[in-house]
Amino acid sequence: MKPGTEATDPLALDHQVCFALSIASRAVIGLYRPLLKPLGLTHPQYLAMLALWQHEPLSVKELGELLQLDPATLSPLLKRLQALGYVERNRSSTDERTLAITLTPEGRRLRAEAEKIPPAITARLGLDPGDLHDLHQALTRLIAATRDT
Repeated sequence: MKPGTEATDPLALDHQVCFALSIASRAVIGLYRPLLKPLGLTHPQYLAMLALWQHEPLSVKELGELLQLDPATLSPLLKRLQALGYVERNRSSTDERTLAITLTPEGRRLRAEAEKIPPAITARLGLDPGDLHDLHQALTRLIAATRDT
């Protein structure tokens, strides 16, 4: 056996949480691609639309906080959503420094199509809904733990 290949090796690739999360993230996001393609959305755009469907209107700052994205990443994403006709970006009437993001009628209509995505993903994963709920809770705790450091 080569050095560092024992089951107790702390550097064994298949023992790394970061590796498992990276592979799982790419695989799950990959499942979304064919479902989002007919909507003209990328996965990050879909997340922005989810936030807007739930909390509209939002300032760019509020949306960035919800999605945990910096303005440099969020701005081009919002420009693309605007070009698709799903959102409008307007200066706030109460504070000219604030850019408000609202859904267009087309962006609101898109929600009906998007509602088909979560059950399709759940079916594709083939996992028990309770297991998915437990996984979500564990990941939420993991995210919180990274913020506490």
